Amino acid sequence: MDRKNLKINPLLDTYKEYIQKIDSALESELSLYSKSEFMQPLMYAIEGGKRIRPLILLLAAESVGKADERAFAAGCAVEFLHTESVIHDDIIDNETSRRHKDPFHIKYGYNTSILTGDFVLGLILNISSRLNNPRITKDLANTAMLMSEGEVLETMLETSQDLTFDDYLKVIEYKTATAFEVSSRLGAIIGGGSEDQIVALSEYGRNIGIAYQIRDDLIDWKNEDKLFNLLVKRSMDPRDIFNHMEKMLKDYAGKATASLRIIPDNDAKSHLEYLLRLTTLKL
Repeated sequence: MDRKNLKINPLLDTYKEYIQKIDSALESELSLYSKSEFMQPLMYAIEGGKRIRPLILLLAAESVGKADERAFAAGCAVEFLHTESVIHDDIIDNETSRRHKDPFHIKYGYNTSILTGDFVLGLILNISSRLNNPRITKDLANTAMLMSEGEVLETMLETSQDLTFDDYLKVIEYKTATAFEVSSRLGAIIGGGSEDQIVALSEYGRNIGIAYQIRDDLIDWKNEDKLFNLLVKRSMDPRDIFNHMEKMLKDYAGKATASLRIIPDNDAKSHLEYLLRLTTLKL
């Protein structure tokens, strides 16, 4: 296996087959728009993604039933939603590198970036209409709105003098965890899970999403633009902030593990448990 690709996406080591199928589904979805001006820019935008959100969706579906073509379509929807958020997030944060290449707005310009985000939302609506499930459509819509709320809230808090851990958690819950939660939730719905299983897998998604972002911020703590960095800078003793963050990481990872207790033991459940360890605890 290409060690460079493995370093960029450590999930390839265990989930290569899943990720290849997800990539194939994404390419098939975009091929429907082969004559669109957005085709090539979107291929560039999705290139190199970890695919953790659609992976969680597929595993959630398999843990309570099976992952059919609807699961792959929904997986494309959540990955496109993530892609759209990354394009806009990179503009807001003035990023100069993404996945070891130029961010979308540097490659294609600001105007195309904004319009591509609009096109992607239409693409997601198209997928949702084919799934023909109002529950799924509502969940995707609510997630898109919450992610936007999180982005606005983060922008406001960057100049706040009273930033708290509760503020920080609210931002990562909206910006990151909601996408993980909807991925796991849609997988449970499509897989035919019971209401209790749908709730349990939704909680798994939310908690792994929060833990995932905490871990990412701990690794990238020197980034001056992160809310976590502002907490460190404004603290009396930065060690207290790091200790609290590490405690939160373990707490949310523990909550995610506990959420899986009512899911029957099977390979997919084992993969969800391993994915949690791989993405949140390997610091």
